[in-house]
Amino acid sequence: MNINFWGVRGSLPAPVTQQQIQSKIFAALQRVTPDDLANNQTKLKFIESLPLWIRGTVGGNTPCVEISTDEGKSIVFDAGTGIRVMGKFGEQPSDKHYSLLFSHFHWDHIQGFPFFDGIYNPDAVFDIYSPFKEMEKYLADQMKDPYYPVKYDSVSKNIHFHEIQSGKTFEIGDVKICCIEMTHPGSSFSYSVSENGKKFVYATDVELSTSDFERTEERRAVFENADAMVMDAQYTAEEALSKANWGHSAFCYAVDFAVFWNIKNLYLFHHEPTYDDRKLSVILDAARLYAEYISKKPVNIFLACEGDTIKL
Repeated sequence: MNINFWGVRGSLPAPVTQQQIQSKIFAALQRVTPDDLANNQTKLKFIESLPLWIRGTVGGNTPCVEISTDEGKSIVFDAGTGIRVMGKFGEQPSDKHYSLLFSHFHWDHIQGFPFFDGIYNPDAVFDIYSPFKEMEKYLADQMKDPYYPVKYDSVSKNIHFHEIQSGKTFEIGDVKICCIEMTHPGSSFSYSVSENGKKFVYATDVELSTSDFERTEERRAVFENADAMVMDAQYTAEEALSKANWGHSAFCYAVDFAVFWNIKNLYLFHHEPTYDDRKLSVILDAARLYAEYISKKPVNIFLACEGDTIKL
């Protein structure tokens, strides 16, 4: 399976500002030498040598993560503003069939739905899954006047809603999927996706607590020995303490969780909208140092970045 990141920010979109762009340019100029400017090849090599926070960006769209399965099916987690980008630049499934799974229905996870081109294609088919009974109402309500000019009645008639249960496994093609309820205001659900011996976990909007480290059968089925996990890491430890009950975790707690459940690759996700690329880079470095300090088990840590793809 391939995992594609289309939106990785939390709470609300966070486009790069003019000040941030100027800071990137200034940082690049401080590093450049005359040899780097000799020709187009050396210029390109110089740009590629710069750290990500200077030469690129983590991205500013709210959550949307797409899985392309080995048999060619499209499974999409959440419909933040990233789903609009997916609709513009992603590869449409050959059968025009999307499976859309929602962690929960806070606005940053649904606000891209009305802007997703696919839902207006009369030939497209959608199967939408979540443990929330009124999922269709939640999606339709944000398209009511005066909030949006196009009514929900305009979307494809081929949309089917499926209520799923925490701890119960279901299948989409050859893929096995299981979800579990996590601590978040109004509830949020984490998902595991298993295909051909590989397991991926999508765990956004999670405020980790001691109960999440209890080895219940339900938690083991979702988290244990995952090959890759996308996890809420919105805060520093200090911020997590001052924002208790806000529903999000510190990056170091995400590392603790990954080490505990023997997860091989951790992707920090749901980035704080006030953090610029440089601060996120510092957080990544701190998370990697922390992982080395607390465990001898290898855990690879990355930032979830828009446009990146994981291949499992």
